[in-house]
Amino acid sequence: MSTFIEKAYLGKTSAWRYLLLPLAFIGFMTYNYLATIGSGEDTNALMKTMIDSLGATTVLVMLLMPLVIGFFVLLIYGLRVLKMPLIALFTARDSFDWNRVFFAFFLWAIVVSGTTLIDVAFEPGTYEIQFKWDVFWPFALVAIVLIPLQTSFEELLFRGHMTQGLGIISGQRAVAFLVPSVIFGVMHIGNPEVAELGYEILIYYIGSGLFFGAMTLIDEGTELALGFHASNNLVGALLVSSDWTAFQVPSVLKDVGSASFGIDALIPVVVIYPLVLWLLSKKYKWNAIGLKLFGRV
Repeated sequence: MSTFIEKAYLGKTSAWRYLLLPLAFIGFMTYNYLATIGSGEDTNALMKTMIDSLGATTVLVMLLMPLVIGFFVLLIYGLRVLKMPLIALFTARDSFDWNRVFFAFFLWAIVVSGTTLIDVAFEPGTYEIQFKWDVFWPFALVAIVLIPLQTSFEELLFRGHMTQGLGIISGQRAVAFLVPSVIFGVMHIGNPEVAELGYEILIYYIGSGLFFGAMTLIDEGTELALGFHASNNLVGALLVSSDWTAFQVPSVLKDVGSASFGIDALIPVVVIYPLVLWLLSKKYKWNAIGLKLFGRV
């Protein structure tokens, strides 16, 4: 079986075809970030005004829709410009492994739910219940449909398109692993969390990129990363929101504590992610991990 990166050789491999969309996306995100900080406006205040005017669910749709559209643009681009088979955009396997997606999704749902409950138990004063069924169900419906498409766009761009492209351009798996992971983390610099918690929180986002990138290269496909990322964003949004997060939504709980960067923000990166990768290595019998991350293509 060809490796996931080598599947790119089934299509067109000229560098411009792989660099065009990532550079356009990075350019747009950079412009948007510079325009935001240059405006001097309080983004949280603007977000609150929009939510008060349009409703949280409508604002969520507005935030997610460009990335949802981006997912389908990437699919069409892969088929029409890269001339790749659809399955090769996602995995080195002969068929897409939905079992991997669902296993990753539900495993991470347990982790997110469990850590949230532990945090509520130890710091109950920082949370309040805001559940209202008539507001929650339309939000939940939108979230269940759109958030997995949003996370799939990010996975297809960073763990699919960029990983394969940089792998065949450089010939080095380390480049295909590290560069998309770091860019993925830095692309979150415009999130409200960064403004509230400081740039240190980018360690978490870059660590998450490395987590998703490692499982993609070692497992030779994006299925696990797709499941974990969708679970992280969806279950997290359904359970908890706050006035300083990217998703300010009518979730079950609201974090009303003061925003501050603490060691707890690094626990996923230094403890949970390594444990999950170890578990996956046992379940899927991973081997030659070093070569898959840092060997030659």
